[in-house]
Amino acid sequence: MWAAPLPAGPARRPRRHPGPARFDFERLAPRPGEDLVAAGGDLSPATLLSAYAHGLFPMGLGGGGRGPLGWWSPDPRGVLVPGRVHVSRSLRRALRSFEVRVDTAFDEVVAGCADPARPGAWITPEVAAAYGELHRLGWAHSVEVLLDGELAGGLYGVSLGGLFAAESKFHRVRDASKAAVVALADLLLADGVPGRLVDVQWRTEHLATLGVEEVGRRAYQRLLGAALELPVPPVFAARPDRPHSYDGG
Repeated sequence: MWAAPLPAGPARRPRRHPGPARFDFERLAPRPGEDLVAAGGDLSPATLLSAYAHGLFPMGLGGGGRGPLGWWSPDPRGVLVPGRVHVSRSLRRALRSFEVRVDTAFDEVVAGCADPARPGAWITPEVAAAYGELHRLGWAHSVEVLLDGELAGGLYGVSLGGLFAAESKFHRVRDASKAAVVALADLLLADGVPGRLVDVQWRTEHLATLGVEEVGRRAYQRLLGAALELPVPPVFAARPDRPHSYDGG
């Protein structure tokens, strides 16, 4: 079942601005078809937020995501338009078994995504700490999927305007990560504001089953620019001091 939402109230704190970025993304000129745009910089909150606003995200160039730090802008880009999320009949049945919450276990979700036993693991302790700080500042968020009170899967990412830059997801129970994606799409649609966007970086066959599409870099930049002008979804507008649950209907 889906948990009922907690009301917004005075316990909610506004986001805190992280200050100026330490890396100049304005000067970068990505080449068509090349995913890696630059190397260097840092993982400070201001640098990360500036990167996402310019259509980039970080990932280490070394084994297991270790340094040096790379900045990526895939061409083509994987995106999910929330209103086009695809929910199969089997997934819809599975959703009835799960409880979905928001920002109740951010660090645990990041740890699940960073499990070194997962193929292609790239989330280093430095990356986990950087996004933990973004979460404490109110910019990074997690969607958690529980089964019988235990964390079964989830995802985390960064919320900027109408953009949700999804960084990673994981599951310990079948369909739990898919449930997190469906819940995220519902959250972005909840207040009826059109045009919000989920960036998933690269389209995979797994993500394609949920409705993820590919767009060229120029098209992504247009979608990104429009999304950044939109209001942040209410559930992500400020980080709650107490657990905030979500009713998926």
